[in-house]
Amino acid sequence: MGEHPNAALMRRLFDAFLRRDGAAVGAMLHREIAWRVGGATAMSGEYRGWREVVAFLRRTTEETGGTYRSELRWALGGDGRAVALYRARGARNGRTLDIDQVLLCEVREDRLADVTAVPLDPDAFAAFWA
Repeated sequence: MGEHPNAALMRRLFDAFLRRDGAAVGAMLHREIAWRVGGATAMSGEYRGWREVVAFLRRTTEETGGTYRSELRWALGGDGRAVALYRARGARNGRTLDIDQVLLCEVREDRLADVTAVPLDPDAFAAFWA
């Protein structure tokens, strides 16, 4: 039994992030995607639609001077769902980030349609993006 296609989608997504391949990342996002980041930081909020989500992802790089990196630790997939645990690292305004985060995803038409990002150390996340 091989890897579920939605787990493979997450692997491709993180590979594209690593290569800074915006076209590949964009191709994996559903046109009507919603992406949520909790908390009350500069990056928190709900981003709706392909353009808004792509702009949010691009802003992550801009806000960190290109230092933000996401290293996939593992990915799981099932019908209509995918989950990824990854290490988020970066530097911003004299602060560093080095925490695990989770993406909880709904997959539609072989693309990410609904994403919730969950930092496993919300205090460190909030301090970094403050």
